[in-house]
Amino acid sequence: YQHYQNAGAWNWQSRASFGNAGQGGPAFNDTTQVASVFEPKVAEAIYVAMLAEEEVPVITGRVDLDDGVVMSGGKINRLKLEDGREFAGKIFIDASYEGDLLPGAGVSFTVGREANVAHGETYNGIQAARATKNQLRDGIDPYVTPGNAASGLLPGVNADAGGADGSADNKLQAYCFRMVLTDIAANRVMVAQPPGYNEADYELLFRSIEAGQTSGFFKLDLMPNRKTDSNNTGGISTDFIGKNYGPGWNWATLDHDERIALAKQHENWQRGLIWTLQNHPRVPVSIRNAYASWGLPADEFTDNGNWPWQLYVREARRMVSDYVMRQAHCSGEVVAPDSIGLAAYAMDSHHVQRHVKDGKVKNEGDVQMPVGDPYPVSYRSIVPKAGECPNLLVPWSLSSTHMA
Repeated sequence: YQHYQNAGAWNWQSRASFGNAGQGGPAFNDTTQVASVFEPKVAEAIYVAMLAEEEVPVITGRVDLDDGVVMSGGKINRLKLEDGREFAGKIFIDASYEGDLLPGAGVSFTVGREANVAHGETYNGIQAARATKNQLRDGIDPYVTPGNAASGLLPGVNADAGGADGSADNKLQAYCFRMVLTDIAANRVMVAQPPGYNEADYELLFRSIEAGQTSGFFKLDLMPNRKTDSNNTGGISTDFIGKNYGPGWNWATLDHDERIALAKQHENWQRGLIWTLQNHPRVPVSIRNAYASWGLPADEFTDNGNWPWQLYVREARRMVSDYVMRQAHCSGEVVAPDSIGLAAYAMDSHHVQRHVKDGKVKNEGDVQMPVGDPYPVSYRSIVPKAGECPNLLVPWSLSSTHMA
């Protein structure tokens, strides 16, 4: 907030031209002096300054995923990094997206969607009937040669949903990069066709356009200085649906280099999406023109080709402790008595897979159910169950169901 009160912070547009529209509220709240939207480089600089002011040392490196958790007496004694460095401690916090300390610490966890009956829920498990939001248009043919099942299914399309609604599976909701784009030519790097581009990977996009889609291929939520927070939206968008798991593996089971490689595939999918919308002859000129002005900001992520470093890992491992946060907590029907904090966002799962339904392609897995008031999160949901590693806290990959 303070940063953007300075006229010098507005390099590519004026403060007045930005207005004050945030995401669900004002961008700049003068009463609380809080900014809800801001440029990534500004946020990073402020975090770095805060750490420096308090002289907090930040040590970077990759934990050894095979032997990095060294136990003694049932507790974590120290962590080992891939480069051989070791760090001992009394208490350890696993704040990773993947819950990478859980396996080595012998802590129970799960991956995927529980059956509704497991925790008395209604929005968990496979959700084909409820998947009406961010859905593909009706009538899109699933086969390589339309109408010819013998030609095979299009890439990323399954023959069916894999089970009845409400039943369990081991699949993950889709990931993406939340892109930052700009339409300021002086600060813009246009997106080139990515290496290995395959037109067939975008056949669903072409067919969605042929079915009538003309806009809404990704979000263009504005941030200061004519930049966007561009997340997934609609039936075919930035989410790389079905690409973060497979037979016998999922994102969490991959090693660091395998994750980097898979994240690069996600990046190339999204770069290819932008390039296709701007350049491909099967995309109508009206759509190409509508997206033609958007590129990557030259002053963001300058050490990574102007692309965000972090893939949006929405869900991976989830710890299973003695207390499991579930749908009833989100709805307020059950209140955790030992609150360690409050949660407030909607029950929100992105799509998990694409499948054939009644002879056409449909997305499956998107559930967006509002919650009433902020609700307590149990302390017991961030600590392992009794008898498992008592000196570990897990605030991100906490003990909760997929839906919670």
